[in-house]
Amino acid sequence: MIPRYRVYLFDIDGTLTDSAPDICGAIQSVLSLRGIDNIPVPLLRSFIGRHLTDTFTHVNPAFTQAETDELIADYRRIYAAREHALTTLYPSVAETLAALPGRKTTATTKGTSTARIVLDKFGLLPHFEHVQGTDGFPHKPAPDVIHRALAALEASPSECLFVGDATTDIEAGHAAGVDVCAVTYGYGDPAALAALRPRFTISSLPELLG
Repeated sequence: MIPRYRVYLFDIDGTLTDSAPDICGAIQSVLSLRGIDNIPVPLLRSFIGRHLTDTFTHVNPAFTQAETDELIADYRRIYAAREHALTTLYPSVAETLAALPGRKTTATTKGTSTARIVLDKFGLLPHFEHVQGTDGFPHKPAPDVIHRALAALEASPSECLFVGDATTDIEAGHAAGVDVCAVTYGYGDPAALAALRPRFTISSLPELLG
């Protein structure tokens, strides 16, 4: 049984939304413009939750910083143009957020403005008192995005549960000193998640309700 927390922090991609079709599609489009095709979708999925720099550097370690910055700019343009057309909510996400007591915020590698657009598109924004993305500071597994979210809500780590699907989520949560709940239905490898010893592990979001 998962106890009640005063504050819940949520990752978005792979936790609230199944956004891989749009994220991977945008990355493939960006790479195709550079003549790089046939990058396997499972590989790209495994990088969701990490910064795009990690993705592009893995695909081609020869990319310079300037080239990577250009790739990221192109990705953001193409991703936004897709308007999340292939993204869906995981089962019972909206119902769970509506029923879950406590204050809610996000801790996502997306920028805050993009995170708000996504949450609004899928009708989730009213469930969140605050939305926190990664805006020019170190990304997960660094704990900065969690620290920013907690500061905005004037909450202490001991009051909080962070829910995410990636190893970077678990590592960031541990570094921030919050309890962590891993979800196994997203993009993270369940064995890798278990190895990091999150306090809780669930296979569907409604399990947060007990």
